Amino acid sequence: MASATEHRRPGRSPVGRNPGRSRADHGSKAAYGFVGGYAVLLVLFGIVPLGYALWMSVTNHKGQLVGLGNFVRVFEDYRFLSAFGNVAIFLVEWLVTLMVLVIALALLLHNRMRRTARVVRFLYYLPGAFAGAASVLLWLILLDPVASPIGPLFELFGWETFNEVIAPDNLPPIFMVIAFWTGAGSWIVIMYGALNGIPNEVIEQAKIDGANGWQTALRIQIPMLSRWIAYMLILAFAAGTQLFVEPQLVSTASGGQVSDSWSPNQLAYQFAFAAADVNGAAAISVYLLVISLGCAALVVFKARLFDKD
Repeated sequence: MASATEHRRPGRSPVGRNPGRSRADHGSKAAYGFVGGYAVLLVLFGIVPLGYALWMSVTNHKGQLVGLGNFVRVFEDYRFLSAFGNVAIFLVEWLVTLMVLVIALALLLHNRMRRTARVVRFLYYLPGAFAGAASVLLWLILLDPVASPIGPLFELFGWETFNEVIAPDNLPPIFMVIAFWTGAGSWIVIMYGALNGIPNEVIEQAKIDGANGWQTALRIQIPMLSRWIAYMLILAFAAGTQLFVEPQLVSTASGGQVSDSWSPNQLAYQFAFAAADVNGAAAISVYLLVISLGCAALVVFKARLFDKD
C-alpha cells in the first residue's frame, strides 16, 4: 500500500491548503476591518451630520419644507457677502503663500540641507503642536505693539496700538501669517517625504543632461509633486473656509472693533446662537460645503489626482 507521501500531489500542502493564499485571505480580512471601521466613523460623523444639515437647510423651525427659502434669506443678509469676501481674500493670500513657501522650503531642505534636515523639519513642525486657541492667544500678544518683541517693526508702519494693528484691512494677511505659522510645518514634512520618493536615477539623469538645481526643481521635482500639491491645496482650502477661532478671539480682544461675523463660520454661529436660527446657520454651512466641493473637484480634475500612472 502506497504511503500518503507518495500519493500527495505536487505543490499541495500536507493539509491540502495553500499557505500563501491563507496569508492573503488573512490580509484581506484585516484590510476590510480597517476600512470598515473608517466607514462606520464616516457614516456617524460625516454622512449623518451632512444629511441633517441638508434637511435643516430646506426646512423651517417647525420642520416644514421651505425649499431654497433659507438660502435666499441668508444670502440677502447684509453680513453675508462681507463674510464670504473676507475669507476669499484670506484664502487667496493663504493658498499662494502656502504653495510657494512650502515647496521652496521643502526643496531647500531636500537639496541643500540634508545634514540638518531632521532638526529643521522638527523645528518647522513645532508650531503645529499648539492648539488653535493657544496659538491665537500667543499671537494676540505678538500683535500688541506694547508687549510684542517685534514692536519696533510695527512702529515702522506707524502702528502704536493693538487696534491699529488689527485694522480690518490688515486682518486677512494677519490670519494668513497665523495659519502659515501653525500649519505649514506639517506640509513641509509631507513634501520632503514626497521628494524622497523621487527615484535618484531620475535626478542623476537630469544632472548628466546638464540640468542645474533650478532646472531640476522646476522641470522634474515640482511636476512630480503635482498630486501632493493638489492634495495640499484641497485640504488647506477646506480648512481656510472654516476660519473661526482666529477672528473670534481677535474680535473679543478688540472690544468690538472687529466684526463678530467676519467669517462665514462666525456668521453661522451668530445665526445659530445669537438669533436662534439654526436653519439659517445650516444654509450657510451648505453654502460652504458646495463651494469647497466645487473647488476641490476643479483641483482634482486639473491635477488628474486619481488618474492611474
